[in-house]
Amino acid sequence: MNTPTFRRAPLACALLAALAHLPATAADETRTLDGAALVLGAVNILDNAGPIAARSLPTSVDVLGAERIENQVVTHNWQLFGQMPGVMLTNFNQGNVSGKFSMRGFNGEGEINAVKLLVDGVPGNSNDGNMPYLELAIPLEIDAIEVVRGTNDPRYGLHNIAGNANVITRTGGNYMQGRASYGSFNTRDAQAALGIEHNGFSQNYAVSVYNSDGYRDHSETEKVSASGKWFFSPGGDTRFGVIVRHQDAKAQEAGYLTRLQARTDPDQSPAHNASDGGDRTLDQFSAHADVELGERLFWSSVAYMNKIDDRRFVRFSAGVSQQERYTSEEHLGAMSTLTWRPDVSWAKEFALVGGVSAEWQDNVSERYTTANRVRTAQTRNQQFELDIYGAFVQAVIKPTDQLKIVPAWRTDVLTGHYDNLLNGRRFDINDYGNVHQPKISAVYSFDERYAVYANYGRTFQIGVGTASYKVTQTRDLDPSINEGWEAGLRFRPLSWLDGRLAVWEQTASNEARRKLNDPANSSESIGKTERRGIDLQLNAQATPQLGLWMAAALQRSKILKAESSAPATEGKEIDHVPHFLLNAGADYAASDALKLSLWASAQGDYYLERTNSAGRFGSYLLFNAQASYQFTPTLRADLQVRNLTDRYYEYVWHDGAQSLHSPGEPRAVFASLQARF
Repeated sequence: MNTPTFRRAPLACALLAALAHLPATAADETRTLDGAALVLGAVNILDNAGPIAARSLPTSVDVLGAERIENQVVTHNWQLFGQMPGVMLTNFNQGNVSGKFSMRGFNGEGEINAVKLLVDGVPGNSNDGNMPYLELAIPLEIDAIEVVRGTNDPRYGLHNIAGNANVITRTGGNYMQGRASYGSFNTRDAQAALGIEHNGFSQNYAVSVYNSDGYRDHSETEKVSASGKWFFSPGGDTRFGVIVRHQDAKAQEAGYLTRLQARTDPDQSPAHNASDGGDRTLDQFSAHADVELGERLFWSSVAYMNKIDDRRFVRFSAGVSQQERYTSEEHLGAMSTLTWRPDVSWAKEFALVGGVSAEWQDNVSERYTTANRVRTAQTRNQQFELDIYGAFVQAVIKPTDQLKIVPAWRTDVLTGHYDNLLNGRRFDINDYGNVHQPKISAVYSFDERYAVYANYGRTFQIGVGTASYKVTQTRDLDPSINEGWEAGLRFRPLSWLDGRLAVWEQTASNEARRKLNDPANSSESIGKTERRGIDLQLNAQATPQLGLWMAAALQRSKILKAESSAPATEGKEIDHVPHFLLNAGADYAASDALKLSLWASAQGDYYLERTNSAGRFGSYLLFNAQASYQFTPTLRADLQVRNLTDRYYEYVWHDGAQSLHSPGEPRAVFASLQARF
């Protein structure tokens, strides 16, 4: 079936025509819908006296509350993002390399990692942009997940291509909470969280132990995680704190199947994967300072260190050798912002924010060919340093009660060098110059029911691994500049209904993608690309007992001008980008004690490679259900069923000769008991 393409002008005209007929009344002039953020679940809204909150940005911001997180049984934290609108999940199901989330028409293959990850405001991307540090947040301690989609957020530079995601954990409070779960595939999950706060000093601790045999043969997973937070508040909005996080993970890998194997026996693990698996250790240390310098001046800073030590043995098919992949990274960084909110006569509200950031990376990447974990040859021995320095300025201007304008500018500079320890050669980084990223946003609130917003911004991308350095060329490469815009309508026409409609587009000047199985650890150019889409989100409290929600994202990706070495890809779609994503659900309070939920997730199929000649795979429609019963104010039981109808689904990729398949999880049932004191 032919799928219609997006046309920019009709969409924009239709949207503006609808907006022109929205009424505004004098009685509502000072009661406005000031922003575009949507919230799913209960969220603790923080005081806005300090830095400008991401939730106030005129763009697609979504917040998932703790009540939709703490009762989920997940193997990996990226699965929590399946409840977020417009977010795509890619499930490799290969041990510690399990999967990831992506958005705005970017896939989750690891070729282009377009999301800046943060945990409590601490950056959590590895050098290649992947998000291993997402696993450091224990679900029981998560207070909210905040996702910003688009190109207009100036706070972050590298990897902030399509947006950013911040996992926010609890700080302060007095509580003791525990949760024990058991379910399919002999899954055992125990979590505990403790909060102690007295006389301005708060302590928060969390620990998690997870074990599962996995739904396929040879896919056992063991994880132990722990975190501690210590904060002191001498008064007002001033506080100082330290956060420590650690995780050890050990996992087997079931491997990929041929198409015939996946259809006839999806639970199997081929004999050539019998020794595949890996060990991973993650550490994160951060120091935080939030200081109220005056009634209208606020300073916020964080310094951090991220460490990863990862060893993986993997064999992708019977026709290739096993590889040992070793990664060791240590990233030191700091970010600081100053927020000034002067009282000016010419505006209803005015704020000015300036920020600086720096990150110093020391990365080691080694690879060997192995036979059942015995080394036979070394194919990679790399040590590379990458330093990133950034600065931004942002203003929030409300000349009237209805209009808010947010201009911003960000600049990043990159330095570093790469040492190939196999041949003793050193290479300098490409001189990317000052990477300038102008941004501007605006929102006009007709009243407390309707607001229109629009934004424009630039972000950037460079090649990862050795592609950041002058290895095969003498001239400096330019960064790939991503330009994006979004126009939308935020609406709350009734007290029980709210939502958002948005149309967006993003183009890249010379997109580079990582070569996933490349001994040189390099990237290749795709060419000029375009991504565009339409998002619709609705939240409805239909009755006091029944809540409904849905999110639909239509998206297209296209290679506008191909790299000269791949002319067959011009005009084709980017691989692993489905045409639609859908999430919808219903929450029903059958009584004060019993709550029931049913939700569905779906996506379209995708091409496996850039010439679009290897077929389309990956579509699914899955249903999940959950029942919660509150026995006492402190004791609750949960029953969760994933893939309720036991439908077959899969992740598929192409190795150049054949499609390789990773079947998804069949029907699974988990029971949990949670106590809070």
